[in-house]
Amino acid sequence: MKQFEDLPVWQAGRELVRKVYAAARVRPFAEDAGLRDQIQRAAVSITSNIAEGHERSSTPDLIQFLFYAKGSAGEVRSQLYHAEDVGYLSADKAQALRAECLDVSRQLSAWIQSMQTPGFKRGPKYHKEPDTAWEQFAAKAGLQRQPNGSYKKVKESRGRYGSGREDGRS
Repeated sequence: MKQFEDLPVWQAGRELVRKVYAAARVRPFAEDAGLRDQIQRAAVSITSNIAEGHERSSTPDLIQFLFYAKGSAGEVRSQLYHAEDVGYLSADKAQALRAECLDVSRQLSAWIQSMQTPGFKRGPKYHKEPDTAWEQFAAKAGLQRQPNGSYKKVKESRGRYGSGREDGRS
């Protein structure tokens, strides 16, 4: 994925934010500034942490921010229970929003787990195009990659006679 906007989990989180804001806009929920603001901040935090982690340059950073996003999804789920308990949301509406939060949380978990497997390639370009700068530098410097992954200086062309000139003269 080149941009965080292309990530299905970010898109699902964005839709969740829209629905949380819509639910919090309706009275009496809209009049409870504390719960309203907190649930909105937590919902926005999901997509913000996905985006920030995606823009970082290391797999451990990405994983850390995905855990933050997952925690925010749990926070939204918890706050939806409170909104239901005090009568701001119907049981059906609260359950539907909690199901969306759980879906986002599961997507985040799957992504995190995929990066924690032994075969997962870690590094600064873990989710972007491969970085070919080193290979380009090596080629210009006359280095050739060996089967074991090391680089070896390739002998310079010395011409047909080994003297550096085509005619064999020194």
